Amino acid sequence: MRFTKMHGAGNDYVYVDCFQEPIPADPGSLAILVSDRHQGIGSDGLILICPSEKADARMRMFNADGSESAMCGNGIRCVAKYVFDHGLCQKSRMTIETGAGILALDVEEENGKVQQVRVDMGEPILLAAEIPTTLAGNPEVNHYVINVPLSVGGHEFAVNCVSMGNPHCVIFVDKATDDLVLKIGSRIENDERFPQRVNVEFVEIISPTEVRQRTWERGSGETMACGTGASAVCVAGVLSGKTERKITNHLLGGTLLIEWDESTNHVFKTGPASEVFTGVWDD
Repeated sequence: MRFTKMHGAGNDYVYVDCFQEPIPADPGSLAILVSDRHQGIGSDGLILICPSEKADARMRMFNADGSESAMCGNGIRCVAKYVFDHGLCQKSRMTIETGAGILALDVEEENGKVQQVRVDMGEPILLAAEIPTTLAGNPEVNHYVINVPLSVGGHEFAVNCVSMGNPHCVIFVDKATDDLVLKIGSRIENDERFPQRVNVEFVEIISPTEVRQRTWERGSGETMACGTGASAVCVAGVLSGKTERKITNHLLGGTLLIEWDESTNHVFKTGPASEVFTGVWDD
């Protein structure tokens, strides 16, 4: 099986071109094997680039633990780069089918290679039952789960829950420490109040237009970046009164530009996409 290693702001995945390769019989198990950073290729998961009857391509994304997720904000930028750079679809605006719906992407290319991609991430999902979480909504913020108390591991947090096709729990902190991210992140991910588990963002506010984010990803642990998480952070920042609608978000692997457009209610995310190497996986 031929594969391509790619990353968006350090959030790295193994990509398989299923226009050319057969769809793996058990992609969840394959994701576990290829993601292993010691005995595999090493990645945050596996992404299949497949033909679509509804869009220019379809993305299927599997976490490092083999679970399938509906969307990956950094992964979809790399899908757009692969599709363009490898001649599958060379439009400046393309559509990618995901488990969270069909998303539109604008590519910025130089010398025939995509450098950056702007993704229309769609509308945020804010109703508790649809995120999903059993946490009660805040009546002061349209009954959304914004500034809602959560006690985990001896810590008291005011959490903000948003889905961008997958669930996120955004927590604004003075300092995103290892103790919070690596210890408490896992506990929140698997907390019973998140019936489908949850991605957890610990966010430092630099200014109303600039933040710093660390993410504990559902099924993968801490990752260098999370695009849907960065989008959720922007929404949570606006609703909690901490940020403006357009922010620069610094992640461990790079910087993303996020805007929650008031006129359309859509979140737009702009960031890099990079191809690292190709190879053959002998399964």
